[in-house]
Amino acid sequence: MVNVTVNGTPIAVPEGTTILNAAKAAGVEIPHLCYLKGLNEIGACRICCVEIEGERNLVPSCNNPVFEGMVIRTNTDRVRRTRRINVELILSQHDCKCATCVRSGNCQLQTIANDLGILDNIYPQDLVTGVRALWPKDFPLYRDTNKCIKCMRCIQVCDKIQGVNVWDLSGTGSRTRVDVSRNRRIKESDCVLCGQCITHCPVGALRERDDTGRLFQAMSDPDKVTVVQIAPAVRAAWGESLGLPPEKATVNRMAGVLRRLGFDYVFDTSFTADLTIMEEGTEFLHRYAAGDTRELPMFTSCCPGWVRYLKSHYPEWTDRLSTAKSPQQMFGAVVKSSFARRIGVEPSKIFSVSIMPCVAKKAECDLPTMSTDAGPDVDLVLTTREFVRLIRAEKLNPEDIPEEGFDSPMGVYSGAGVIFGATGGVMEAALRSAYFLHNGHNPKPEDFRAVRGDATGASGWTEAEFDLGGGAMVRTAVVSGLANTGRLLAELAAGRVHYDFVEVMACPGGCAGGGGQPIHTDDVERAAQRGKVLYNIDRIQTVRFSHENPEVNALYREELGEPGSEKAEALLHTDHHAWQMPAQR
Repeated sequence: MVNVTVNGTPIAVPEGTTILNAAKAAGVEIPHLCYLKGLNEIGACRICCVEIEGERNLVPSCNNPVFEGMVIRTNTDRVRRTRRINVELILSQHDCKCATCVRSGNCQLQTIANDLGILDNIYPQDLVTGVRALWPKDFPLYRDTNKCIKCMRCIQVCDKIQGVNVWDLSGTGSRTRVDVSRNRRIKESDCVLCGQCITHCPVGALRERDDTGRLFQAMSDPDKVTVVQIAPAVRAAWGESLGLPPEKATVNRMAGVLRRLGFDYVFDTSFTADLTIMEEGTEFLHRYAAGDTRELPMFTSCCPGWVRYLKSHYPEWTDRLSTAKSPQQMFGAVVKSSFARRIGVEPSKIFSVSIMPCVAKKAECDLPTMSTDAGPDVDLVLTTREFVRLIRAEKLNPEDIPEEGFDSPMGVYSGAGVIFGATGGVMEAALRSAYFLHNGHNPKPEDFRAVRGDATGASGWTEAEFDLGGGAMVRTAVVSGLANTGRLLAELAAGRVHYDFVEVMACPGGCAGGGGQPIHTDDVERAAQRGKVLYNIDRIQTVRFSHENPEVNALYREELGEPGSEKAEALLHTDHHAWQMPAQR
């Protein structure tokens, strides 16, 4: 342990602790903008500078470790003046129109400036001109150069966590800025739209494309029937920005809120998560029985960010993706076919909306393979953040809205469908039903817990082997975060590891940590605790197997026949070769 003094308070901290974290242990919060623990400790913003007794210059606290006897002062006149000047300089190159910024009230720069009492800036504003027109407004991810504070968090997250390297520095001197790497336009890049750069940006320089206007337009059209689906991971996060405790922020309260917003029909995507398991589990068993090494391992395909990554980096393995559509797209397909017939409405009159923890879902629903003559299977995707903005715009108080059930049919789901939102959940759900399909009887729901991945993605990937019965030993791997995924694929390509079935989630921790989830300014990753919420819901569900979902079974009995049938293939599967990423062209 190392003994230090922070603002007159003695404290002992482990050797190697940074000044920033030593101060925190002493109850002193040092403001900072660029720092992300273990990821971005570069001292770029200089907001966290402190005074050290015996040192001539102020030092950044985020990347300097303490030493024995160090005397730290965070509140001297020199520190205060320097911190204020540094913030003012950052503000001089920042578009400060906070009222029209999506992060207003949830912006680390805004908070620090307010805390410092900066009401006017002596430094003239120096913004880059003519850059907004260069960014395509139809792309699901939007970047505003004049809001960027050059903290480089997005660069580090994309490089170190995702391994995609979309962002880099360009220009020199005062004109240095963050831009798409290798002098590319964003649509020419291999951006997978994971959205991790958005959730780790401390300001409003990065955001998702706002599609709420299109929703209001559809709702005001008397000829449109609006149908909405809620992704499993959204229920674990939507209440965070609204101050709702978990026991109040239930999915059934979400259903009530969505009806108050004006949706005609409200459903849970967990229903088609169960449907996905029936199709994907059947497909895996067929591939496994055939033993064709050219099709194994089979990769899950429910994460569009991962699919974009594979098609950019390993396009030769596209055939190894399950052909099953994602739950979002399966739901859209069923809504505009079976459900439309049930309610006697032309499919073209249905406006299908999904609320997702994901930015890549906005691109997925626009793929040419995800539509029919009636139009897109899913017309519009909103992130969890956009959903929260709708609630605020309509001045709803969710706590006062009673819980309501989902519409029927397609209103029933299993615990297996819910855990799709956590890393390892898709694999666990698939194995539960694959075991049943192989043996004709259920395993214990907990038999496949070993596939539950590390929610931080820090341990690489989780591997496990299971006996499905009759000597069918299935080797599985679960991975989240695309840098981890890249390492796993490299090991597969080199023949150093061998698996039969692999689940991949682009975002660390799976959809629970998705790029469309609420953003917090405390830099705490919440994927793990959100994932626990989903697993707890599964644990208390009456139905825990996808193949026991009565409404899924009714859909097969009345319309599709059986999993993997010709009708099911036509409606619920897709051709991953029918579209390309820029890197493939």
